Amino acid sequence: MTVVEHTRAWSFAPGTAPRVHVLHENPEWFPPFESAFRAADVPFQEVLLTDGSLDLDAEPAPGVYWSRLSASAHTREHRFTKEYTRAVVAWLEGWGRRVVGGSHVVELEVSKVAQHALLRRHGFDVPRTLAVFGRQELGVRARELAAPFITKHNQGGKGLGVRRFDTHEEFDAYVASAEFEEPADGITLLQEYLRSAQPFITRAEFVGGRFVYAVRVDTSAGSFELCPADACEVPTSGQTLEACVVDGPQGLFTLREEITADTPLVKRYEELLRGAGIEIAGIEFLETADGRTVTYDINTNTNYNPAVEAVAPRSGPGEIARYLGDLLRAETHPR
Repeated sequence: MTVVEHTRAWSFAPGTAPRVHVLHENPEWFPPFESAFRAADVPFQEVLLTDGSLDLDAEPAPGVYWSRLSASAHTREHRFTKEYTRAVVAWLEGWGRRVVGGSHVVELEVSKVAQHALLRRHGFDVPRTLAVFGRQELGVRARELAAPFITKHNQGGKGLGVRRFDTHEEFDAYVASAEFEEPADGITLLQEYLRSAQPFITRAEFVGGRFVYAVRVDTSAGSFELCPADACEVPTSGQTLEACVVDGPQGLFTLREEITADTPLVKRYEELLRGAGIEIAGIEFLETADGRTVTYDINTNTNYNPAVEAVAPRSGPGEIARYLGDLLRAETHPR
């Protein structure tokens, strides 16, 4: 583990001042959170889970731990970060440390199958989805879906494995070709292709299990329908998906002001998060041309768009800093 020091110097060991420890692997995503922690005067430290070691019999440093594991870590040459995170979080929980994004959330982040199951269990409309292990049954199971249909990787993020296929024969050729994208966990999802009523999807942000704001993601530039969290375009005819960045083209991300904390769907999402013990998340849904509201993604490693942040009534990173700061104070000065 690589420890990145901020504010007062300290070490990843007991006997040091309590603070918020941020477990992650991608420093490029961290500046908005660093600024928010500093603005809120919350002591913090980055712990990069890309290599290192751990003494399982040593007590962890005091404070609150926040896991920002990303399902796409392996695309940044951090192939084993998911396993490192599992180990570190198990160690922390074994010592009774307060972990935001604990072991149950880690497993949800790396499995769209688990997300689908959780959403269905709570009564949400979800896309018809088949999980296929390996290649052998892909062509046969794909024929249970009408064309067009899409594929995605179970261990996703960054639009991994998301493609649209207009015929089953086209899909057969792709599966048999060298272009086939092998999922990190060997699980390919086959999913119905849903047509949106208007060219956008919505991402609702939550901190501490409570609604912060909703983002409208414009998809009019292409054939997007059920893209994962990065809100990218789903390509046609088996073309590959280019990953979008969080601060994409101006106007792609806008605040959806009509969705508030009083919106019935938002209240249902809050109930789901509360019941599942998920404290920080972005939930994505699509309003279809035939009148459905389909929820298809729970992203527990949320990032925030600067253009939306500039006009939103509350800041996502700011709410996270406040929430984690409150938890830290509660841990440090229990009643």
